Amino acid sequence: MPGNHLFEYAVIRIVPRVEREEFLNVGVILYCKDLQYLQAKVTVDEARLQAFASYLDMEELKQNLEALVKISQGDHSAGEIAKLEPALRFRWLTAARSTIVQTSKVHPGLCTDIDETLNRLFSQLVLAPTAK
Repeated sequence: MPGNHLFEYAVIRIVPRVEREEFLNVGVILYCKDLQYLQAKVTVDEARLQAFASYLDMEELKQNLEALVKISQGDHSAGEIAKLEPALRFRWLTAARSTIVQTSKVHPGLCTDIDETLNRLFSQLVLAPTAK
């Protein structure tokens, strides 16, 4: 019988003008020590981002987000950070930054199915429709 696993996650955000602290959620990073699991899932709603910050270079932004995904997967083509163990990669990915691509504070939780949890968090925090 599968047990509960402690996990940590952070939301990946685009913060076009850091001094204004406005952001758009574009992804989730999820880490579970027990399962040695670290994955990031991202998407860019270009229409929303264009309305929010039309001056951003969309291709550069997508490359930066893809680098985060590769680092989370331990893809060595992403550089030295990607070669670290999952816990260290997660801490590096979620470290406070004052750049356009940032993460939220890290939040804990318990789950039995880590992949389903990543998909649920992604759906709730990134893909959720805006309030009416």
